[in-house]
Amino acid sequence: MTATLVKETSPPLAAGAGRVRRSRRRGRIVALLFVFPALLLLGALVVYPVLFSVGRSFFDASGTQFVGGDNYTEMFRDPATLKAVRNTAIWVVVAPTLLTGLGLILAVLVEKVRWATAFKLLLFMPMAVSFLAAGIIFRLAYDEDPDKGVLNAAVVGVHDAFQGTSSYPTARARDGQGMTKEASGAYRTTAGVSPGDTVALGLVGVLPGDVPDGAEPAYAAAGRQAATGELRGVVYLDFTPGGGGEQGRVDRRESGLPEMTVEAVRDGKTAGTATTASDGSFRFEGLREGSYTVKLPASNFAPPYDGVSWLGPALVTPAIIGAYLWIWTGFAMVLIGAGLSTLPRDSLEAARMDGANEWQIFRKITVPLLAPVLTVVFVTLVINVMKVFDLVYIIAPGPVQEDATVLATQMWLVSFGGGNDQGLGSALGVLLLLLVIPAMVFNVRRFRRSQR
Repeated sequence: MTATLVKETSPPLAAGAGRVRRSRRRGRIVALLFVFPALLLLGALVVYPVLFSVGRSFFDASGTQFVGGDNYTEMFRDPATLKAVRNTAIWVVVAPTLLTGLGLILAVLVEKVRWATAFKLLLFMPMAVSFLAAGIIFRLAYDEDPDKGVLNAAVVGVHDAFQGTSSYPTARARDGQGMTKEASGAYRTTAGVSPGDTVALGLVGVLPGDVPDGAEPAYAAAGRQAATGELRGVVYLDFTPGGGGEQGRVDRRESGLPEMTVEAVRDGKTAGTATTASDGSFRFEGLREGSYTVKLPASNFAPPYDGVSWLGPALVTPAIIGAYLWIWTGFAMVLIGAGLSTLPRDSLEAARMDGANEWQIFRKITVPLLAPVLTVVFVTLVINVMKVFDLVYIIAPGPVQEDATVLATQMWLVSFGGGNDQGLGSALGVLLLLLVIPAMVFNVRRFRRSQR
């Protein structure tokens, strides 16, 4: 009886298993049909260019002669390439570290802000700006002209608020009118003067905008007689608007130059200091009898402070990294904030109940629990900075392009930006690929481990 039942039920079971296999096979075929366009596109845009670049790196610039590993040897002999490797190393160490640290600090602090969502949105908004647009923005922000660059405008404003600036940077003494220029940039009288004398110091080359609005004519001040024991004088603009007048003499329409520092010098030492009034007049009292030289210090003619050369050879790389931080800080903050929201709150509350302060909780609990998230963010940023190109190419001016170059820009410059050596450029591309692959493998493994 049992054998009969088995014989009767076996064919339906076998038929069912066959239908399952056919269904699975059909599902795989359908899946492959859907995936095939993506695989074809991936092969055309990724796999083929990688294989072609590897092969091209073993040929010369023309692509006709096989040179073996000469391109790789030349790559590490070229000073520009070595500088690109050095700058890339700086990027890899500095940018991901700062971004991860800033993202962690902001993610922790934003939890305590009432308008947390708006704050996150504000910090994340630069991610919507393309690297091209961001590069143009920061190229203007870093401009050395304070009238164009917002950073230098702020730096110059702070500098001038605390240290001041010279009033007449373009002024100079007229030749042959009794004043000579010292090596320091100061001007002094050639003939000695004594208490009781009056001296007129004429300057030219003063820009109209540099003459203060409250400046008064110097004619009356030049006609005043010095009292006994007093040395008087006037500093004036030896130029009559509209023409006329006599060089070396104070005419009625010539303006005094206020706020200039004047020194009375005797035996190489400053015996007195005065500041010119609105009509350019000054006076020294209490001077001992003897011969003095009247001096206009170089501080009166110092060029204005122009700020910091952000895009000079010394600061161009840190300046570009600063632009990169502006763009990617929101990304790091949002990712770390997402990890922070999954932390067990009971652990944090238990630590507070045990008497731990916020710094101890942050250092001993929050950071260790966020270690996997921080690692993923850091490695992702490492991969990203290895490929940075747009910001470096746009922000760095032509004269300092070589000082700011990284592997991606060097690869483009060697291949298409004037070098026209696709062999060496392909070798640089292969080097960049080899540097990126370990970080990518590490990130994928971390992702799979976290899923398990």
